[in-house]
This record gives sequence, C-alpha cells and structure tokens, in this order.
Amino acid sequence: MKAEEAKKIVDQGLETLAAALECGQSESMKTYLTAMGRFHDYSWGNVLLIVSQKPDATRVAGFNAWKKLNRFVKKGEKGIAIIAPMMIKPKEDQPPPTNGDERSILRFKAVYVFDVNQTDGDPLPEFAQVGGTPNGHTDRLKALVAAHGITLEYAESLGGANGCSRGGHIQLLSALSPAEEFSVLTHELAHEILHWGEDRSQSSKKLRETEAEAVAYVVCQAIGLETGSAAADYIQLYQGDKETLAESLGRIQRTSAAILEAVLGEPEPATEITEYATHSAV
Repeated sequence: MKAEEAKKIVDQGLETLAAALECGQSESMKTYLTAMGRFHDYSWGNVLLIVSQKPDATRVAGFNAWKKLNRFVKKGEKGIAIIAPMMIKPKEDQPPPTNGDERSILRFKAVYVFDVNQTDGDPLPEFAQVGGTPNGHTDRLKALVAAHGITLEYAESLGGANGCSRGGHIQLLSALSPAEEFSVLTHELAHEILHWGEDRSQSSKKLRETEAEAVAYVVCQAIGLETGSAAADYIQLYQGDKETLAESLGRIQRTSAAILEAVLGEPEPATEITEYATHSAV
C-alpha cells in the first residue's frame, strides 16, 4: 500500500466518523477514543488507520519488533498499514529547494504493523493493571501539573463542580474518590494545556469541555480506569465539518500522549515506530 492510499483510508474514516456524529451516532466516537487510549503512541490518523483495518486490534508492533520479543508473525497474516515519515536526499539531477536548503527532505511512506493476535511465540510480559484505582499514577500526574508551573489546591465546595481550571491554577473538590480525583485532575490539566492560549476566544465552552473530557477518557482508558462519561457527550467534537473534527482529534491525541508519557513513566514495549507515528502528518 502506498502512502497516498493510506491517507485515503484516513480521509474515508474521518468522513465516516463525521457522518455518524452528524446523525447523532456518537458511540463510534467513543470506540475511536478507546482505541486512542490503547494506541496513544500513535497519531490520531494512524489510530484511525488501525481501527479502519483491524477494529479488534489491541497491541501492535512492526515485524522486527515482534521478533525481538521472540514472537513471529503467522504465515499469511496481512499487515496493518500506517503512515511513517522518512528522510530522503534530493537527487543530483534535481534542483535544490527554493529556500536553498540542500538537506534531506521529509517524505511519508506506508509501513506495516501487526496485532498481537497475528503472532505466535513467547508470552508477552504482564503489565501491572490499575483496575478501579489509579494507584501511583495520581502522584505522577500531580508531578506533571507541578512541572507545568500549575498550582493545585483542594476545596470543600466548588459550586457543584468537581474541579476547575483558571489558567495556572487548578482546584479540585476534596471529597473525590481516588479514581474521580485522577479523572478530574486529568480533565482540568487538559484545559490548562489546551484552552488558556491566545485562541481561547475562538472556541466555544462546549467544545473546550468536550475536548478536556475526551482527553480524560483516553488517559483513563489507557491506565485501566473505567469512566462514567457518556458517549453522547462526544458528539460535540463535531462542529459541522471534518477539518474541525480532525483538529480536535489531533489536539486530544497530542495532549493525551503527553500526559500518558509522564503518567506511565516509560514507553510501552513492542511499539517499534513510536517516533514515526507521533509525528506523522495524518
């Protein structure tokens, strides 16, 4: 599969997602965000590619990455195409770029990953599951909040809210359960990262709330926490055109990935092309 063909799959998937949201079928967005939690090292477009080609995928890696784990792709299995960048040098007979920069040029190509159920071999290492409590993840989340220079305080009452973000200052309700505390703090941190810039006035409060809740959902799913967020809420990410939807998905993916990198402490094994997927243009 060529990169152009893979990009067409992304466009088709985005159109399908937008059409479902426009018809009020928001469960498809929840399914997509769940996949984003599983594949948080990948760009939003590559997540869409994985879901479009293999909806039941749970853990993917390249052919050589599986070999390093003593697992081997089964004969006849079809790879899942994603987009990865590559640096190429201009040919000698080609004129240099107009800006005079003769260094390598960034291009994109299709590469293939395989889901774990497409492989055989040694059992994979078991990772600690969070279950219904965030365990030590909350401490790392709080450390990330502090690293951003954000003050975190607790209050007995917030006028009916569980938390609030004020630009450099987060307040949480003191009576929250450990799981609620983690989820709400993630939500408010997403606001701090995404919604206190110069373009704040260009987005609606409804969209900002939906993006923050989507980030919290992705992060909680990734560490094994159940959330009570309703699928219907995510319909607000669709503002009438797929370009705006793509922008929101990109913002959600980048913010979720940044939070999870800090919360999980280290990249998950068996993802051979993390740096490709994270910086992919799709």
